[in-house]
Amino acid sequence: MTAAGSIPERRNPASMDVARCPTPRTPMIMLVSRALSPKPCLPSLQPVACHSCEVGKERCTIKCRHSLQTNRIGTFMTERAETGADSDSSVANEAETRRSADSSERAYLTIRKLLVEFKLKPGERINEVQLSRSLGVSRTPIREALNRLASEGFVSLTPNRGFFVRSLSTEGLLDLYELRSIIESAAFKLMCERADDSEIDRLRQYWEAIVDVYPNQPPDIILAEDEGFHLLIAELSGNPELVGQLSSINARIRFIRRIQIEHPSHDKAQITSHSAIVEAAVKRDAENGAKLLREHIEMTVSATQQALKDALLKVFAPDNGAELKRRRRARDA
Repeated sequence: MTAAGSIPERRNPASMDVARCPTPRTPMIMLVSRALSPKPCLPSLQPVACHSCEVGKERCTIKCRHSLQTNRIGTFMTERAETGADSDSSVANEAETRRSADSSERAYLTIRKLLVEFKLKPGERINEVQLSRSLGVSRTPIREALNRLASEGFVSLTPNRGFFVRSLSTEGLLDLYELRSIIESAAFKLMCERADDSEIDRLRQYWEAIVDVYPNQPPDIILAEDEGFHLLIAELSGNPELVGQLSSINARIRFIRRIQIEHPSHDKAQITSHSAIVEAAVKRDAENGAKLLREHIEMTVSATQQALKDALLKVFAPDNGAELKRRRRARDA
């Protein structure tokens, strides 16, 4: 006990003896101090940036759990919304791309059919707006289809004027076939000299795989298989320049060949000549094989010229259709 009138001795609260208390408890001042002190972040919440301080991600250890939970939830919901939006946008873009591709393919097939059947006359300018309306598609698929047809030689593109139907003319055609004959006969001779037996067998297998169904295929398939046969000979020559030159010629005469294949003059003689060429290759008879190739190409030229004449007759003199049918019957008899 202190003396009367004396000032009580101050004691440090932190040094208070709490052991005397029957129920030990934390001193009140410490409770208040802890309540006012910021609580450290939980480890699981540390990666989230705190809005209440400038410490930054993964370094905040002084903010309360509630604010960090709110921040974490907000960040999660934002990321979820953005991810969902991106996913929906991706699906929509894929669907739009598919629709565009389908429209382009449909436009391509329809326009090509009009060209092959001469519903669009040679030399005629193609009206993209009219085609767009008649096919019920925008001009973008029409333009994509026309660019594809231009690459195949069905139409031509004139800058600042538009697309035009390919003219039916033999001008330059004979020169291209002559060049083709020179390239292919040279390629055959080189193939016989350079290709090993397994490579020669590739040519035989290629032809045997298609010979039975070849004449009954659609014109596009016949043309592709025929080009593949001749390009394989060029490839087996071992000279890639010959392959490139032949591919270029094929692209320039493909439109005319497409007409020729649909013509009645395209008969089984083509199959017989291919089989003879394969036989010469197996025997490595270079001279005979080159001769057979030249004759094969000359026969194709003759058939193409006849097909062009009939096509021009059909386009510019439709009243002569009966005469054309009579000539076909006479040729087939």
